Amino acid sequence: MSEPPVRPGCEPFAFEGGPIGTLMLHGFSGSPASMRPMGTWFAEQGLSVQIPRLPGHGTGVEDFKRRTSAEWVDEAAAALARLRERCRTVVVLGQSMGGALAIHLAAMAPGDVDGLVLCSPYVFDLRLIGLPVGKRLLKQVKGIGNDVAKPGQDELAYDVLPVEAISTMFRLLTFARADLPKVRTPALVFEPGQDHTIPRSNPRKVYEALGSQRKELIRCPRSYHLITLDHDAEMVRERVVGFARDLETPRA
Repeated sequence: MSEPPVRPGCEPFAFEGGPIGTLMLHGFSGSPASMRPMGTWFAEQGLSVQIPRLPGHGTGVEDFKRRTSAEWVDEAAAALARLRERCRTVVVLGQSMGGALAIHLAAMAPGDVDGLVLCSPYVFDLRLIGLPVGKRLLKQVKGIGNDVAKPGQDELAYDVLPVEAISTMFRLLTFARADLPKVRTPALVFEPGQDHTIPRSNPRKVYEALGSQRKELIRCPRSYHLITLDHDAEMVRERVVGFARDLETPRA
């Protein structure tokens, strides 16, 4: 089957900078558009950047619903490998479901992930227990994109969500929950002031379950779920660069 065209604005982004690399993973049904402004700023600071487009995202709903969680993991792992080839220090930043993917990478390849940054990480959701019944009753539900307090932001997410794709996401979240205690990577967890997309307890539960000895939970009081495009994004990006440079110093 031929690949469908990528919608304008949803293209992946990459920049070859210095020895510090940042892998940025967008959320479920979103696109690299949610990461591009922050990723561009990282590049301006001299960091190397990879923002992959997860398969099925930024194309069309029919493409989205046929994709597997293994494809998402493979795409993220390939981008991580590209950074590792040229960077001494690599930080993986995940927004929402991208956070679950980042956790899975840190558990799967701990030697390749030097730092973990989780923005509104999405790992726990009791609502998904009803999926087996929901799949028999519904084909799709309303989209969940653009939960942002800051006006004028657009992550170019889908307007509707196929229940098949939600089931695929649930499998990834299951992996991430099991991975949390295995992670030893230093981590920053950013918690929004309000979240209208996922259960608000997620960031704190993820923070508490992480096996990392060095970890910090940071509030983003002016932001909703999509922290990377919201009012606190400037604070977040500065904390991430400081975190990455601190991890890089012993290697340099």
